Amino acid sequence: MGEAKAKRDVRREREKLSKPLSRSRFNLLAIGTRRSPAPYLYEEVGYWADNEERVIGVVARDWQDDDYYWSLLARDRNGRFRSVDIDGSLRSVAYATVALRERIAKAVTEDDLDLLGTQGDETNYPTDLLSVPAGTKAETLHPNFRLLIDTLGRAPARAVFKELGPWLAPSDPHFVKEFQTSQFDQRLWELYLWAVFRELGYDVTQPEAPDFYIVSPKGEFTVEATTCAPSGGGVLADHPDPQTPDAMKAFLADYMPMKFGGALTAKLQKKNAHGESYWERGPGAGKPFALAVADFHKPGGDGEIGSMTYTQEALWIYLYGHRIEWELVDGALSIRTVKIDPHTFKTKVIETGFFDLPGAENISAVVFSNAGTLAKFDRMGVDAGFAPADHRYYRVGFRLDPDPNAVIGTRFCDEVVADNEERWSDELQVFHNPNAKFPLPLEAFAGATQHRFENGVHVSHSIGTPVLSSYTMIMRIVGDDASETVTA
Repeated sequence: MGEAKAKRDVRREREKLSKPLSRSRFNLLAIGTRRSPAPYLYEEVGYWADNEERVIGVVARDWQDDDYYWSLLARDRNGRFRSVDIDGSLRSVAYATVALRERIAKAVTEDDLDLLGTQGDETNYPTDLLSVPAGTKAETLHPNFRLLIDTLGRAPARAVFKELGPWLAPSDPHFVKEFQTSQFDQRLWELYLWAVFRELGYDVTQPEAPDFYIVSPKGEFTVEATTCAPSGGGVLADHPDPQTPDAMKAFLADYMPMKFGGALTAKLQKKNAHGESYWERGPGAGKPFALAVADFHKPGGDGEIGSMTYTQEALWIYLYGHRIEWELVDGALSIRTVKIDPHTFKTKVIETGFFDLPGAENISAVVFSNAGTLAKFDRMGVDAGFAPADHRYYRVGFRLDPDPNAVIGTRFCDEVVADNEERWSDELQVFHNPNAKFPLPLEAFAGATQHRFENGVHVSHSIGTPVLSSYTMIMRIVGDDASETVTA
């Protein structure tokens, strides 16, 4: 009995060297680790780390053999958590957990962690999104990047970028510089999309063009990212300021379709020096191809909400060339779609119906989100447990109302807390092209809100009550007072 007790005491002391991790925190730390076949091979059932999170581990159940294994992950020379040890064919989750915690204790007491994590295939220069090169003038940094690195309440977003950066291998050598200076919004959109595709279970590479080549057992396709930016000249530079419902209706019916149209048709028509369109290039040629667009043409700030929170209605109108009209008949919602005229703003006129344009049959879908913002990265960092103790985060907006007779969303105000399991793809919307040469199945974006237009009928697929639009408040608690920052 004495020997058994001594072994238990030793084990208990060594178990003090490890701690459980939440799924949300593990998902961030291992954001690029899992390969696309993983969900078909095993089910993750527990996550652990040493107390300083120098190594992390997962316990999983093998789907086929119905037994358990553990895997230990350490940071490689580029700072990425990758598997360094594994053991399988274990009889129970409890047995596997004990073994993993012992392996974590051994790692932090006996192993050289730098040597343990080295894989031998690391790049010479890992991507560091936050480190500003020496000598960079502060005035050249993008205002939103300065907010990211200088604001205490942005610590959760900084934690996300710290983990995401080392996994990136963008073909553009100027990616980090542009993220920090002149093209913050465009690069942020690409970073958001990368995280979305990883969450959806895809292996993601970044060829020269298009921006993303995406592969999993579900299939493969490519995606090119684009954004609506402020107009520096021409008719659209005279930006409307809609203050009434009628003015907003006109803004969404004409001005915004032109903004979306400019971004999308530029990608549709662009060819390289060999005369190849995006869908004809790289390993994804002959596969489905999607355009991903975000609206950054009017940024938020100083108490003003950014345009991306209210312009998505215009995208549907422009893509399908129809608007939705509704009325309540005997208490029931009656909906019909109506073909619309060309969009007109001052002296500028464009045809409606992007999916009907020549060549658009090569666009399988258009992907949109109003959440490719710093606020999203903050919330994902809070979800993973990186919120400063003296800060609170609140999200205010509208969710989809599941009532079939509803014509607007339901208001909500939620505190953003750790382990809420917010998903990168929660706000994603996918508009499928009814004329696509290579259609994308709904399963390609499982869990996202998806739209189809078939036989004159608009059909949407959503799970739960996704957020339609929102803004996030960051509050710092100072004694009996609170200072507040609002972000779109």
